[in-house]
Amino acid sequence: MAKEQLDRTTLDLFAEDRRPGRPKTNPLSRDEQLRINKRNQLRRDKNNGLRRVELKINAEAVDALNKLAEQRNISRSELIEQMLLAHLHTQQD
Repeated sequence: MAKEQLDRTTLDLFAEDRRPGRPKTNPLSRDEQLRINKRNQLRRDKNNGLRRVELKINAEAVDALNKLAEQRNISRSELIEQMLLAHLHTQQD
């Protein structure tokens, strides 16, 4: 029986073929890598004095924040922080 390159129905014929793709460079699974990276990110944030705050706002407000943050060349998170601090400072005066 001839081995046809496009025929993938007979898997045993292609068991030795190397499939194209990115070579594995880390012995950990992708899920474990993500879990470790997230833990490290949370530690870095904590060391930098950052605390996590989550909120839900409508898409129109998010679009406006994104546009303003892009104009100011800062992240949306930085923009929200600046706006909150400015509002809090005006409330104290």
